[in-house]
Amino acid sequence: MRLLNVVNLTLLAILVVLQYPLWFAEGSWWTVFQLRQELKWQQVENVRLNERNARLAAEVQDLRSGVGAIEERARMELGMIKRGEIFVQVVK
Repeated sequence: MRLLNVVNLTLLAILVVLQYPLWFAEGSWWTVFQLRQELKWQQVENVRLNERNARLAAEVQDLRSGVGAIEERARMELGMIKRGEIFVQVVK
């Protein structure tokens, strides 16, 4: 009977030693879960940043292509007007 207990304890110890890396060591299932969560977040962030970059690239291209975009930006953001123009502000 005592020998059976020793064998059982030995097998349990071997099982614990073999299972430890699976659960707690580097590369464990918990680490993989965390990395997958970070990957999902990073993919969402990358999509957002790609959209922002596309908008900025379009704006840069628009500013390089002609004076119309620069003029529009000066009017909207700086409130500038040309000589001979009359500024009219419509309040809702």
